[in-house]
Amino acid sequence: MNIDTGDTAWILTSAALVLLMTPALGFFYGGMVRRKNGVATIFQSFIIVALISVQWVLIGYSLAFGPDKGGIIGGLEWVGLRGVGLEANKDYAATIPHQAFMAFQLMFAIITPALITGAFAERMKFKTFLIFTLLWATFVYDPIAHWVWGVGGWLRNLGAMDFAGGTVVHISSGVAALVAAMAFKKRLGYRKEPMEPHNVPFIILGAGILWFGWFGFNAGSALGSGALATNAFVTTNTSAAMGALTWMTMSWWRGGKPSAIGAASGAVVGLVAITPAAGFVGPAAAILIGLGAGIFCFLACQFRAKKGFDDSLDVWGCHGVGGTWGALATGLFATTAVNPAGANGLFAGNPGQFLIQLATVAISWAYSFGVTFLLLKILDKTMGLNVAPEEEMAGLDVAQHGEPAYQA
Repeated sequence: MNIDTGDTAWILTSAALVLLMTPALGFFYGGMVRRKNGVATIFQSFIIVALISVQWVLIGYSLAFGPDKGGIIGGLEWVGLRGVGLEANKDYAATIPHQAFMAFQLMFAIITPALITGAFAERMKFKTFLIFTLLWATFVYDPIAHWVWGVGGWLRNLGAMDFAGGTVVHISSGVAALVAAMAFKKRLGYRKEPMEPHNVPFIILGAGILWFGWFGFNAGSALGSGALATNAFVTTNTSAAMGALTWMTMSWWRGGKPSAIGAASGAVVGLVAITPAAGFVGPAAAILIGLGAGIFCFLACQFRAKKGFDDSLDVWGCHGVGGTWGALATGLFATTAVNPAGANGLFAGNPGQFLIQLATVAISWAYSFGVTFLLLKILDKTMGLNVAPEEEMAGLDVAQHGEPAYQA
């Protein structure tokens, strides 16, 4: 089977773009926390790159994409990348080396647990964080990735459509964030003292680099450098732009001033929502998806704040709700005119696809919620989740790492 050098170059470039998204997320989150937790928050994203890179090579890729075992999980045949060589694997990508596909998928496996860190920012023990990340990647991410994307996966066989990770990445992490907000003790002084972002330029910089990297995330998921990648590139940018404008407008309307953080958050939720749909819908649908993301995610974050859940950086409102909307919107707006290998959605005359998307969303929610809850309960009983109150007061930069972000 011939390797296409153009496709290979694009996928390797896309993998690098997606890798850049995780440190960008670190800046996005790091700017949102208080000054005393900047290093700890950015470092969580950074160290996940190293941790999951090793986990993926050893076992994660085999569990997610290895030879199917009953539609539930991949087998252990590819442990340590045994049998994952430089020739193409026609089941996943017929024109690039199998290792290129593996490396591209690695970057998704890295950023997904990194997204969850925003939910417990400023209060999680670092040792517990490392163990949780490894367990969650193995028992939540890898199985869902196999169900939706793995050959033989039962949701893939059902007809679930998830171009670049609305369910696999954003619902799984966003729902896990909701569980974390329930499992962790609230931050000291929560709702009694200000907990404002300490560095707005970091937030905008992080969002801008995320936007840039997301072209690899979505357009790279075409697994080639042709027309489908182009469509995904255009829809990605369009939804991000509409999301930014929508959230900014909502914040202006509700708060009296156009929020820069709101615009940055809106761009991110527009990117989240278009992720499952990018290779199945056209630009006009992308505008509607970005509009919906800006409205629904803004309202979800307002709802979360009203209810008092301490999801520190609104991961559930942005990724859980954004991913849910995007997955459902795929079932509304998908058309085979964009991607003949996909399916039509409700508005193209196929209501059955919307029902499949609805079922996939519900299953992803339930599985991530249940397993994350179990993992956090076990870790709370055995290792503890929250740092000691005096460490939280001092800030995790000094208490956990001995490295303040800024010298006095």
